[in-house]
Amino acid sequence: MREQYVTVAGEGTHEIEINRSRFICTLAPVATEEEARAFVARVRARYADATHNCWAYVVGADAGVQKANDDGEPGGTAGVPMLQMLLRREVRHTAAVVTRYFGGVKLGAGGLIRAYGGAVGEALDAVGTVTRRRMRLVTVTVDHQRAGRIENDLRTGGRDVRGVRYGAEVVIEVGLPESEVDSFRAWLADATAGAARLEPGGETYGTG
Repeated sequence: MREQYVTVAGEGTHEIEINRSRFICTLAPVATEEEARAFVARVRARYADATHNCWAYVVGADAGVQKANDDGEPGGTAGVPMLQMLLRREVRHTAAVVTRYFGGVKLGAGGLIRAYGGAVGEALDAVGTVTRRRMRLVTVTVDHQRAGRIENDLRTGGRDVRGVRYGAEVVIEVGLPESEVDSFRAWLADATAGAARLEPGGETYGTG
């Protein structure tokens, strides 16, 4: 696994106007290609009356899946420059749709390439990005008496709490940087007088 990757901070929209044409870029973080396709379909439906809904997405921390579509614009003038902008900015797990409402003035191939790529670049700046780092998932099992305080300490301390399950005991799943697992184990033992159990799990990505 790569140590980290950059993705868009959340779903968002940014609009620019070039020679009376409106270019509306909608961005979203996506975990899988299925999510990316569903996002594209949702945006296309939202702007069904638009002249074009061109799209591109990059899925995988290693950019293993890269797709783009010009949606009727001249070949290579829309989807590809959108994809190139995502890759140039080293953005992963992100889908982009640029919706165009034609304003009556043709931009030419060069103008279209600049417009579509630029719309994605400006939208990335407007919506913002986050770095997601490689994390180790750990499971903390603790009694009900201590669980509330431990969960509160984790959240107020900025830990990546992935889930909490209540049963005979309380199970809290946390994402940790690999380098902090040992220090976290020591903190947990001290905070619970050795009453909590910690079990390392698999790897994932998080913002911690």
